[in-house]
Parts: sequence; structure tokens; C-alpha cells
Amino acid sequence: MAMLQFFIAVDVTVVNVALPSIGVDFGIDGHALTWTVVGYTITGGGLLMLGGRLGDVLGRRRILLLGTTLFGAASLLAGLAPSFVLLVTARLLQGAGEAIALPAAMAVIVLMFPEGPRRSRALSVWAAVASGGLVLGFVVSGMITELLGWRWIFLVSVPFILIVLVAVIFLVPSEQPAGPTPLDLPGALLLIAAPLLFTLGVVEAGEPDGTLPWLPPVALVGAVAAGIQFIRVERRSRKPLVPLRVFRNRPRVLANLATALLSAALSTSFLLFTYYLQDRLGASPLQAGLTMLPLAVSLTVASVLVPRLLGRWGTQACVLAGIGFTMLAMVAIALASYLGAAGLAMIPAMMLIAAGMGFGIVGLQYVAVTGVTDDDAGIASGVQRAADQLGGSTGITIYVGVGFAPALDGTDPFLVSSLLAIAGLATAGFVAWRISMPAAVMEETLG
Repeated sequence: MAMLQFFIAVDVTVVNVALPSIGVDFGIDGHALTWTVVGYTITGGGLLMLGGRLGDVLGRRRILLLGTTLFGAASLLAGLAPSFVLLVTARLLQGAGEAIALPAAMAVIVLMFPEGPRRSRALSVWAAVASGGLVLGFVVSGMITELLGWRWIFLVSVPFILIVLVAVIFLVPSEQPAGPTPLDLPGALLLIAAPLLFTLGVVEAGEPDGTLPWLPPVALVGAVAAGIQFIRVERRSRKPLVPLRVFRNRPRVLANLATALLSAALSTSFLLFTYYLQDRLGASPLQAGLTMLPLAVSLTVASVLVPRLLGRWGTQACVLAGIGFTMLAMVAIALASYLGAAGLAMIPAMMLIAAGMGFGIVGLQYVAVTGVTDDDAGIASGVQRAADQLGGSTGITIYVGVGFAPALDGTDPFLVSSLLAIAGLATAGFVAWRISMPAAVMEETLG
């Protein structure tokens, strides 16, 4: 499960450093290239809850095999894609494979380890692998792009995905499917349409010379309409994609909201690091990737400390500390940009981001799956992962999209993006401060 999580997490960020090389090969400008990043995360995040429900209904082992196979095949297609259209299609299929496989994988872990210190350690390993994969995606991308070419950033994962498939067959026990159950496909489509339309509206609004001036407002209105219709569909459906009972647990709802806001800033920081090192300082892909190694090391250290501090400090204190570290990181990014500092000046910000991710995401993830039953383990995991990924893609769309929009030419894009992220983090801090769980539950949960 950890190997699968690692390569899926790598593919979230692996294209960032390689984007210039992909653009040169296909003759695509930066405006269109962003869809290879955002399209993957939105499709993956939007389908995660459907993937969670599929695992609950059809059996987690079967769905795990299906999603992993789709992800591996899409990775092969991305590496061999002869055109940009096929590359984007492959990225969308990768997101779909992730959405099907990850909730089942996380549900297997949740159900294997009972609530208490063992589950805390297991989820910490899971989160550490995900965080390390996100960061190492930048490092691996820089090295592979410069030494082998950008196509190998996708092809390198294929043999490891085959290992995962064999391991699932032999190590994960089979289950009896729940039987024929209607699936909420309209809800899944609306959940993808809303963020995609929102992204289209925000990106196009930042283009001062857009050929279709009516497109941004129409897309934004469509996003709001899709979101409202999604809620209506879920209320009326006999088998909703997201059962309303999932949102009756107040700590879980607040944890998912705080996760989305924190992930928005974390994802933004990754792109800001890349843009600053390559576009502002002119670093090569390999140099940019190696400069981000301290971030991976810091993430490992933070992940070792978090399980101990969760029980000693409490979940809320760790989450608030993670949000605070991330806010300080955004301040450091803005200062480094304002002063025109060298790439090494970004290392303190990277270490703060590692601490923010290690403390914040792990604590919020634990709250989001505490108290789940066998019937809802998959959907609760899917909601949490969807909050993480959709929050990250929305953060890139708003914070980076607005900060680097041509319409704001003349302002420091790093400063604008950082200030927007800080405002979002302040909201996340308030939401996390409102999370409260009974002392008896926390004592049983954390041991």
C-alpha cells in the first residue's frame, strides 16, 4: 500500500519541473501546460469519493486491482504519448486510477489496524510516504528530465506498479461483494465539473487578451451551479455518493475543511519553489530538484516525531502548529523573492513546509477517519483524500493563478501568491481551533 501511495504521490508533482521540456517538445505554451498538473489532481480528487464507494460496494481488493491497473496503464500511455492531447488524456486517466485505488488502499490500512497507537503509527507511515512522494517528485523529475528525458518520469513507475499488483493478489485477502447497488454517477460527474469549471474561469480571467471575454464569468457561474446541483443530487439520491451522515460528525467535517485549506497552501508552495529556482534564478531541472532535497529530509524527520507528539500534545495542538509553520514558510518565500535571494535562502521555507505538512496533515487525517465503521471506511477515506487533492488544486488555481496572472503584471507574483495563501491558512487555523473531540475518544484513539 505504501509503494502504491508513493508512486501516486510522485505523479502529483513529477511533471512540474519537466513542464518546460514538455512544452518545447509539443510546442505548447505555459498557459496550456498547467492542465497537465491541475487536470490530474482535479480528476483524481473529484472521483475519489466514487472510488471509496466502489470499494465499499464491490470489495476493496477487487477495486484496488482495478485502480492500480488503470494507473499503471495510464502511466505507460503518458510516457509514450505522441501528442499533447494524448498526454493530457493519460494524465486524466492517471487521476481516475488514483481515485479508484487510493480509498481502497487507505481503507485496507484503517481496517487492518484498530484505533490506538498502532493505527496512529500506520497512518503516520502512510502520510510520510505520501509527503515524501510529493516532494521527491520534484527531485526525481529534475534528475530524470535532464539525464533521460521527460518521458521517463512516467515510465519509471510502471515496473513498480506491476510489483504492487502482484503483492495485492497475494497479500490482500479477498472480500465478498456487497451485491448490486446503484452508484451515484451524476454526483461524481458534478463533483468533477465544479472544480474544472472553476479552474477554467479563474485561469481565463487572468488573461487580459482573452479571445472569449464571456468565458470566465460563464465558467464560474457554471462551477457554482454544478456545486449547488451536486448537493441537491446527494439529498435526493437513494444511494448518494457522499451520504449526509458522513457530515454529521462535526470534528470530521472541520478536519476535512482545514485539510483543504492547508493543502491549498502546501501545493502552492511547491510551485513557488519551482518557479523561483527555474524562472527567477535560471536553475536547471537537475539543480532545482537537488535544491529541494532538504524538504524531503525534513519531511522524514517530522513524520518520525508526529506519532509521539500526537499523544503528548493532542491532535489539535499538532494541527495548529502545522498551520503556523506553513504560514511562516509563506512569509519566508515572500521575503526571499522580495530580496532576490539565492536558491539556498529557500531552504528555511522548505523545512517549515515539511513541518507544516508533517504535523498538520497527519493530525487532520487522523481526526477525519476516527470512529469510522466497516461500511463507511472507504467513503470516509475518499472524502479526506478528496479534500486534500481538491484543496491543493484549488489553491494552485487561486493563489498561483491570480498571483502570476498577466492581468497583474507589475506586481510581485510571489508576494501576491504568498499573501493569498496566508489568508487561507488563517482561516484554516480558525477552523482547526474549533475542532474538539471528547477526551475519552482521544485517549482511546492515541493511546
